[in-house]
Amino acid sequence: MRSIERRHWLAAGLLGPLVAALAPGPSEATATDKAAGRFAPPLSGREIIRDRYFPNVPLVTHTGRRVRLYDDLIKDKIVVLNFMYADCDGVCPTITMNLVKAQALLRKRTSAHVAFYSITLKPEEDTPAKLKDYAEMHGAAGNSLFLTGAPDDIERLRRRMGFADLNPSVDRDTSRHSGMIRYGNEPASVWGACQGSAKPEWIAEEIGFVLPGLHHAGAV
Repeated sequence: MRSIERRHWLAAGLLGPLVAALAPGPSEATATDKAAGRFAPPLSGREIIRDRYFPNVPLVTHTGRRVRLYDDLIKDKIVVLNFMYADCDGVCPTITMNLVKAQALLRKRTSAHVAFYSITLKPEEDTPAKLKDYAEMHGAAGNSLFLTGAPDDIERLRRRMGFADLNPSVDRDTSRHSGMIRYGNEPASVWGACQGSAKPEWIAEEIGFVLPGLHHAGAV
């Protein structure tokens, strides 16, 4: 089951280079290329994943810093992403604590920098100050950021990253949001997903699959 979940999201990214290779580029072709009927070079898999899944929306961290999703948080990094909200009495606190523990486990195994990003589903309510209180309450520190932004940007991001439920009635109910997390090595274009309510040891092991040079011959 682990490999199925991990590969499910990655498979969508792998289709990108093939599609790009068959489609003409919009404006990058040189005059010589156009005259000869040649298309622009295809986008790389990394660029396809960026354009498809990571709109460069503006966000605000729980410390009040203004950032752009792709430029400041995703590009050239190894990341773990999930959605939550501060007043959630469902899976959010459990997943937050699991990620805090998984982060501590990873620090024992690797020197690679892994950034943990939790994005609120209720940006109208979750101010940076409220998210800061939430982070402190759960002991989230180090490489963890809790993020808010404009509601339309958050919704766009949630859907583009695949956190929307296919059932509209379920999707409208914030309390029933997905407990999945996404993790990936952006420069290597390797991405996956797993259930955030699983044991922290298992989550850390899953994240380890995108870390360079990390062995996976057993639990963390």
